[in-house]
Amino acid sequence: MATSYSGTLHNYAPRLTAFEFGLPNMAPKPHSILFIGGLTDGLYTVPYVQTIAKALEPTEWSLFHLLLSSSYGGWGIGSLGQDVEEIGQCVEYVRKMKQATSSGVATKVVIMGHSTGSQDVLHYVHAPNPLPLNPDVDGVQGLIRPVVDGAIMQAPVSDRQAMLPSVQGSSEGREAYEKLVEFARSQPARSICPIELTGLVGLPPETPVNARRFWSLASPESPEKPAEDDLFSTDLADQRLDQTFGRVAQRGLLRGTLVALYSGSDEYAPEGVDKEGLLARWKAATNAGGKKLWDDEASGVIPGASHNVRDEGQAWLIERIFSYLNRV
Repeated sequence: MATSYSGTLHNYAPRLTAFEFGLPNMAPKPHSILFIGGLTDGLYTVPYVQTIAKALEPTEWSLFHLLLSSSYGGWGIGSLGQDVEEIGQCVEYVRKMKQATSSGVATKVVIMGHSTGSQDVLHYVHAPNPLPLNPDVDGVQGLIRPVVDGAIMQAPVSDRQAMLPSVQGSSEGREAYEKLVEFARSQPARSICPIELTGLVGLPPETPVNARRFWSLASPESPEKPAEDDLFSTDLADQRLDQTFGRVAQRGLLRGTLVALYSGSDEYAPEGVDKEGLLARWKAATNAGGKKLWDDEASGVIPGASHNVRDEGQAWLIERIFSYLNRV
């Protein structure tokens, strides 16, 4: 496998960059996919990204891999609100840049998230625009997010449910979880949780996590009172889905349709989950307002695929993505 890739590094906002894959001397392309990774992800940590970029070479689409403030180890003090504002800045930058080089062709921008990046995608298209100002979260300034032409969620699994095996599987994990919940409940939002405990509950170890983000990811009052990050848990009520998937049409931030690509052998999904049934519930909530925004043709369960589609399922994934892009 190649260890280096041609492309252009864009500084789309202060201290924020995005890498656009592309061959040397490649003619400007009018359309763009903006890829957002999950917890701990950065450049080249999701194996299929480079495969998609390679497959896009003969098309009018280019792929950008975004580096947000929450990339790599920054997730522990970040938030979905901060992420989507930074994504919005990139959407605006890319659209203006492509319009300047596309000779009048209507440019299109699709956002695609992997894992927790899927939470960013759904938050982008369902949350209020602009977001309410939040003094507890750095970077959330109430910026207006631009409309996108498409949205793809790959491996949209629940961080809360992914923690459960670590919490329920040992007394040490359960004790650490209870201490962290009490800390997050009682301490200021930006306080850093005891770092020796977070790795015991299934979160990536050795990463500073503040009280607010732990509470959002763990969502200890779910399913009755889910926190911001708890978007994809299988036990959420229809009412919660109406507040998230069901708000997409109302916000008007998605010009096209919403795609969900669930990995068939996702190691972070709850054991025995009915993946097709879960997608059906999300579809019903998305389309409940009367506008059909769920993409039936592209959405589905990737046969045999791991969480980040390391090997099996990549061809299936790319086929669905290409089918979608041809209709955006």
